[in-house]
Amino acid sequence: MRSILPLFVLLLPAMLVAKPKPKAESTPQQQETARIAALIKPSLVKISQLGKDGVDGLGTGFIISKEGLIATNLHVIGRGHRLQVETSDAKIYDVEEVHASDFELDLAILRVKASGLQPLALGDSDKITQGESIVAMGNPQGLTFSVVQGVISAVRELDDSPLPMIQVAMPIERGNSGGPIVDVRQRVLGILTLKSMKTQNLGFATPVNALKKLLEQPNPVPIANWLSIDAFDTKVWKPVMGAHWTQQAGIMNVDALGEGFGGRALCLYLPDEPKADSYEVTVSMRLDDESGAAGLAFCSDGGDVHYGFYPTGGKLRLTRFEGPIVNDWAILKDIESEAYHPGEWNQLRVRVEKDRLLCFMNGEQVMDVPDTGLRGGKVGLCKFRQTKAEYRNFHWGADLAEKPISAEVKAALSKAITTHLAKPTNPPSSDFITQPALARRLISERIKKLESQAEALRTLEETVHRQHIAHELSVELAKPEDKSRLLTIAMLIARHDNAELDPTPYENAVQRMADDLRTDADIKAGGTKATTRLSRYLFKENGFHGTRSFDYDNKSNSYINEVLDDRDGLPITLSVLYLELAERLGLKDVFGVSVPTHFMVGYRVGTVTHLVDVFNGGKEIPLPPILGDEEAEPLQPTKKKDIAVRMITNLMSRSEETKAGMERYRQYRDLILTVAPESISQRSQRLEDRLRTGDKTGAREDAKWLLEHPPEGVSDDGLQQLGQLYQDLGKE
Repeated sequence: MRSILPLFVLLLPAMLVAKPKPKAESTPQQQETARIAALIKPSLVKISQLGKDGVDGLGTGFIISKEGLIATNLHVIGRGHRLQVETSDAKIYDVEEVHASDFELDLAILRVKASGLQPLALGDSDKITQGESIVAMGNPQGLTFSVVQGVISAVRELDDSPLPMIQVAMPIERGNSGGPIVDVRQRVLGILTLKSMKTQNLGFATPVNALKKLLEQPNPVPIANWLSIDAFDTKVWKPVMGAHWTQQAGIMNVDALGEGFGGRALCLYLPDEPKADSYEVTVSMRLDDESGAAGLAFCSDGGDVHYGFYPTGGKLRLTRFEGPIVNDWAILKDIESEAYHPGEWNQLRVRVEKDRLLCFMNGEQVMDVPDTGLRGGKVGLCKFRQTKAEYRNFHWGADLAEKPISAEVKAALSKAITTHLAKPTNPPSSDFITQPALARRLISERIKKLESQAEALRTLEETVHRQHIAHELSVELAKPEDKSRLLTIAMLIARHDNAELDPTPYENAVQRMADDLRTDADIKAGGTKATTRLSRYLFKENGFHGTRSFDYDNKSNSYINEVLDDRDGLPITLSVLYLELAERLGLKDVFGVSVPTHFMVGYRVGTVTHLVDVFNGGKEIPLPPILGDEEAEPLQPTKKKDIAVRMITNLMSRSEETKAGMERYRQYRDLILTVAPESISQRSQRLEDRLRTGDKTGAREDAKWLLEHPPEGVSDDGLQQLGQLYQDLGKE
């Protein structure tokens, strides 16, 4: 074989003198990006959501104050999580306060105990130029303090955003959320949010001017209180085998893997457990992914042993679990059923008897399984795999099946339904108001049988609900002023638009607030000390605040349940909460004050009246000079009926100018006239509207009322014309 040594010897000198290939020089744009990245990196932070087993979530934030304020997205910090912040020099801080937050804008400001931090300057997003070069930094996929360059594509309206968003052209991935986009002068123009991302190279950022507004109107919540948001009552529910369980507005939520085999986890009901030989347990449940599984658990020993009835993969399954691994499990039945509606709310019900298990889905029996393997134990909820599920209306009892309607009542309601279908413009029968639940049930049954008439029946169902709410509201407002409850009134108004709303969790939440304050020394002292303490509790310690101007007209601000959920609202809804707590705490000199374009809370100490602006953090403001005049009328408390009318009027003013919006407007006007029939302006408007839409029966009813209650200032000719109209409508 020929030797290769001579060739190697010949090449060696060339190898020794060969120069390395020169590195390609960076472009001016790359150099500029590197310069900006180096300058802003000390102001970037990594934000971690901490769970029982470590980090549950990761995102980006940036420093906006030397004293420890950090901006990010609200979804980055989640709800009810302990939070940590890590700076670029690897220092770690525990978050002490959620200084400000806004659900609609997906923004949050955190506070850590630190000083001497390096904040970023906030620019002016109103002066953004299309095509402007920008740089963003974040922690994509956990790769900390990564940099990316791009340009501003546009500023545009999005359907799900309350204000225009900045469209950016740059690669965006999970972990970039909450990071800043900065211009060439390192000024923040916006905050990246994955909630509006379309593709990895097309995303959106919230304008920085919205963040400035948040800074001007903070709603601070100490981290201890933030951890309690969405937490369920540990005296009622006990999680078993992990997963992440939360509760909001009476709905239980679960996500993350459980610790049991197959991601199994339970949440058991604690107050009591069935002792009888037979009982039933039920819940309404909705899955986010049909490949997962979630449903009812019963006959539980508090650990690995229990039954489960749940949908999985589009089927229904009943399983007996007798240990921690799959070999200990027995699938008793696994079927497909049209009674189950994937992706929707479904009602699961199980009846446990001595020798068998009966399972129901949406009222239809789907299983009858002989089995005596387990009895006794607790009842609750179960879930498997990477499932996200929601549960509501959990109950157990001797018999939870819908009771049959008596033949007499069914006949009367059925006849009323048929009569309405023959002429849907007629007012519903009074039988519906006296039997609202039964009426809705029969109407739903008829909808299934008569699909062609479904639209008319759904309209009737809604009308029954609204009339029932109007009736309940009238009953509540007819009580003496010191006997009616503002929270009940506000919840009825919210339920007018949401038949499924369960008021109980909100009643309980407000009662817990009152219980928190009941023994407080300042509350017991009354007067200024009490109102100052109540303001501090709501606006400093629990983050309630007036909604920001860019989202002021959102209907959510008028629904007391959403005000309690999101902790922001209008002057009137925040005042309702304030007044309700004051009443429960026995603060008798606190009252509502209606002033033009605003609503406040007043209180008296001796002969002096004070005002509390609940929309601006409970700030006390001086009274106008005339109100301090000894000869002037003292400020009069606003009656609860007037508060109710003002809340409904707010909803009217926010109705959209569409067909559905105008119909909703009419419904609000009807509600006002039910509780305040003396409203001449609303009555006159309804008369005109009914004439225009051809509702002659309704128009004649309003004309008759106006004749019997003639408005002040109407001339004799006007009354004569109204009388003629009434007669003409009777002839047709």
